[in-house]
Amino acid sequence: MEMIDGYGRRINYLRLSVTDRCNLRCRYCMPADGVAKLDHQEVLSYEELYRMAFASVACGIRKIRITGGEPLVRKGLVPFLKRLTEIKGLRELVLTTNGILLQELALPLRQAGVARLNVSLDSLDPENFSRITRGGDLSRVLAGIEAAERAGFPPVKINMVVMRGVNDHEILDFAALTRKKACTVRFIEYMPTLRDEDWDVQSMPGAEILQQIAQQYPLLPLVSGEMAGPARNFRIEGAPGAIGIITPVSGHFCESCNRIRMSASGQVRGCLFSNRSVNLKALLGYGDSGLLRQTLRRIVREKPGQHRLAEEGVQTASIAMSRIGG
Repeated sequence: MEMIDGYGRRINYLRLSVTDRCNLRCRYCMPADGVAKLDHQEVLSYEELYRMAFASVACGIRKIRITGGEPLVRKGLVPFLKRLTEIKGLRELVLTTNGILLQELALPLRQAGVARLNVSLDSLDPENFSRITRGGDLSRVLAGIEAAERAGFPPVKINMVVMRGVNDHEILDFAALTRKKACTVRFIEYMPTLRDEDWDVQSMPGAEILQQIAQQYPLLPLVSGEMAGPARNFRIEGAPGAIGIITPVSGHFCESCNRIRMSASGQVRGCLFSNRSVNLKALLGYGDSGLLRQTLRRIVREKPGQHRLAEEGVQTASIAMSRIGG
């Protein structure tokens, strides 16, 4: 069974948010004063999340990424992940984290069957990291990455959101990480999710990021796998690691988008920047899984052809990424 949308794209990837809570306050993810937290009864139970995952795999989803908020802050996560890995037909369960709690949980996550980890890391300078995250401790993230290596995870993918005038001076430092370790560093264009004024001043196009790296290091293009994300991948000549460039603003990758996403409250979107979502919470508590699968297929059929993020005069709602999982 496969899910094909109205534009011929095979949808095989679900981003599943398990919480809206986070232990950081990253400046591009939420406003300085934070966002209103969901009431306890609004957050999906693990059983409801499992039903979503099970129905999605039955419809053709083959990869699930666990997100948040910060997924590791939710209690009872590891047994839930173990249960997900036992769903027949699911090829890959992966997780994105900010790394703050990873040192303690890396081994349990690996033992539960999580295949890979992405770690959000926007600065290698402790003071700059603290400014960007509004109080985060860089040493804990670095210790978490080391713990993941000891636990037997494949080299982590490091996600860096590049912000001009904030951390763009660290681009080459991040690129150099791939010369030391077999990790992948992915440079992501700053997106106007919060609709902040003059957001475009901070957004550095992927081509400029790539050019800055290429001026320092010879780059070789790499081929991405079937269920890979939207990055264009490269390798510094002779380096064990890889570099990815993700360009949601300057060069959207909508024509190859293979994903849907669900928030911790049950809101499903075919596109992160769509103003339209479908609330599946009621269906997830209902006994008829056939109706849930039917609704998922309809959401996929109605998935937008592309976002209109950077178009003049187009209004999209502000998105607190902690609510929808990036």
